[in-house]
Amino acid sequence: MPETAEATEATAAELVGRHFRVRDHYDVGREKIREFARAVRNEHPAHHREDDAAGLGYGGLLASPTFASVIGAATTRSLIGSVLTEYDVSQILQTDQVFEYYRPILAEDRLGVDVVVENIRSFGDNDFITVKVTLTDADVLPVLVSTTTIVARKGVEIDPAMVETVSGVVMHGHVVQPGEFDGDPTGLVLLAPEEVADPAAPAAPQPVHTIPTAATVTAGTELPAASVPVTRGDLVNYAGVSGDPNPIHFSDTAATLVGLPTVVAHGMLTMGLTAGYLVDWLGDPSALGKFSVRFSGFVPVEPTAPTIIEFTGKVKSVDAARGAATVVLGATSEGKKLFGRAIAEVRLS
Repeated sequence: MPETAEATEATAAELVGRHFRVRDHYDVGREKIREFARAVRNEHPAHHREDDAAGLGYGGLLASPTFASVIGAATTRSLIGSVLTEYDVSQILQTDQVFEYYRPILAEDRLGVDVVVENIRSFGDNDFITVKVTLTDADVLPVLVSTTTIVARKGVEIDPAMVETVSGVVMHGHVVQPGEFDGDPTGLVLLAPEEVADPAAPAAPQPVHTIPTAATVTAGTELPAASVPVTRGDLVNYAGVSGDPNPIHFSDTAATLVGLPTVVAHGMLTMGLTAGYLVDWLGDPSALGKFSVRFSGFVPVEPTAPTIIEFTGKVKSVDAARGAATVVLGATSEGKKLFGRAIAEVRLS
């Protein structure tokens, strides 16, 4: 990586349009892919067995469609810890997530991670921050673009008693300390304007092997409904696998302090389960071109009983000439909608 200035503190407005790079690359491990797939119930065999991945035309296991959230969680933590330091990491909530896929993330990929703060909109004490993360492979070809919108509160005084309580339940090693990212391989470096290059053209996509085809699917086709039980154990497992340590996902005390009725599931866990539901219908995890969700609800999970998430889907449109379709997805828990919007653009055989 070229010599660059370190990411430094600045006001949010000054950081819009600035480009950063994670200091070190991310090596994608085969067992991490399997571990994450189990955490989000993505059961397609190409996430678990090399011969099934080879059958789809790939030389390594395919990561689950939302696997990039593992990288995104660490990147957001670095961004808040070393750049957007006027915000309190405990006062952040994700509202939107978009994944744009050029190809699946594969085992043994060595990914570069570039970050740009695209937009910041203020409403009262809340700032809506849109961050784009681009993952590139060893040949600097784009693999995936993740665009995340978070709402962050600034200038809010935190109750010291609340801080003390949460510090007693938070996972060790995930509390951002001043200067923590100085020299850290997951930290960010600020790119000079001349170091910001236009992305290269992506490699040509591999053919897909979907069960529904462009010839058999029409607008209005409904996906079979499905349901998935979620337990506290699932939440604890996902917190560790994904690197999302927010204690509202495993501590009743922390959940109550922020006004929740009980522990709630991670939004990205719900998105990962939704991706698995879609892939079960498609039959090929590499068929996703774009997957976007706007979060509008949460999944409460009690200590000793699972919460059921219900999934539905309907084909909105089909472009038979391009072999593409748009699918609208739904998820509910206890009769309440979890998404304001959930749309996938997919390729069909």
